[in-house]
Amino acid sequence: MTTVQAQHALPSYLNAEDLGPWGVYLQQIDRVTPHLGSLSRWVETLKRPKRILTVDVPIERDDGSIAHYEGYRVQHNMSRGPGKGGVRFHQDVTLSEVMALSAWMTVKNAAVNVPYGGAKGGIRVDPKTLSRGELQRLTRRYTSEISLIIGPNKDIPAPDVNTNEQVMAWMMDSYAMIEGNLSTGVVTGKPISLGGSLGRREATGRGVFVVGREAAAKRGVAIAGARVAVQGFGNVGGVAATMFAEAGSKVIAVQDHTGTVVHQGGLDIPRLHKHVAEVGSVTGFPGAEAFLDRDAFWDVESDILIPAALEQQITAANAPRIRTKIILEGANGPTTPEADDILTDKDVLIVPDVLANAGGVTVSYFEWVQDFSSFFWSEDEINARLTRIMQDAFNAVWTVAQEKKVTLRTATFILACTRVLQAREVRGLYP
Repeated sequence: MTTVQAQHALPSYLNAEDLGPWGVYLQQIDRVTPHLGSLSRWVETLKRPKRILTVDVPIERDDGSIAHYEGYRVQHNMSRGPGKGGVRFHQDVTLSEVMALSAWMTVKNAAVNVPYGGAKGGIRVDPKTLSRGELQRLTRRYTSEISLIIGPNKDIPAPDVNTNEQVMAWMMDSYAMIEGNLSTGVVTGKPISLGGSLGRREATGRGVFVVGREAAAKRGVAIAGARVAVQGFGNVGGVAATMFAEAGSKVIAVQDHTGTVVHQGGLDIPRLHKHVAEVGSVTGFPGAEAFLDRDAFWDVESDILIPAALEQQITAANAPRIRTKIILEGANGPTTPEADDILTDKDVLIVPDVLANAGGVTVSYFEWVQDFSSFFWSEDEINARLTRIMQDAFNAVWTVAQEKKVTLRTATFILACTRVLQAREVRGLYP
């Protein structure tokens, strides 16, 4: 029996032998509990999602066959407002993963102090195996299955892994057909033509850059000339890499699902973006000095490392090999607790996912507010508001970390969980 199993009464629907990402989240809650004071009497609230919906998603394939897919929507905690969190389409989606992601959304929303609870959704499917028509039918059927628990004042989905503006447009339209009226605020991350917000697509990567700049200042690392390594070159890693390069940093390594490209003098990021758009991967980029396999990425020495792919990428196995000063977690849950401890002992400053990648949900909040008011802000206004919120959140977390002598991850959890449990305590239990 693992330590996590021994400390927690586990629900019957989880695999006690392999808790997956939910087990990581439970360990993080254990670390924050001693710092919650009298609010710790409510901490079990954080260990149990409020609502879990598992759905069958059947569609007719283009060849006339019927296929069934497993879908989820988990609402972790809604003490501070409606649920908020993305929807991912991935062949390895599990209930444990969606539970953990919804819980991290609870923490993330509270950390930047937007009035949302945490939620997350997913379908266990490889979208690359579906045609556009099949993908649309899958999205619409999934939306209909979860429609009873989502809504602009209930739970607001957004894009995540393998979903995008188009998927959000299909979800919004499906919900409108079911409800009989158009509610643009039911999802965020929509196309601009349907009430989306300027700056939303770049928001998560921009937020990573903003907190990275703050962290570098605290650690005495000059952004100009800093060596940056990025795992994942999608919507988060790609935008962060662009912004660091524009600020004078040298993005020396980029990894995607096919391999790693390296140039110690700094990769030409605009040219790399163009290459990826044409080829579909970083492999074969003519501006690279070297091509490494995926695992060798962790041996590249840097000043700033940005894991912006999937969860549990930095583990006890590769953490000892990592040579960097600052880690900015662009992905959700990329570092296991064991790796966290190894890196902290090596004096690596880790800016946790629940803070570093909160730019996306922050601008999703802006989009939601704009939809309700039907009044839209300029991109400069969006970026200025985002920058201010991310800077304020980072500095608040830094202050807690210094006062409590804890890591930035634990400090973020202290700040966020205090806000969530204060709301829970004031509201009380019904009935």
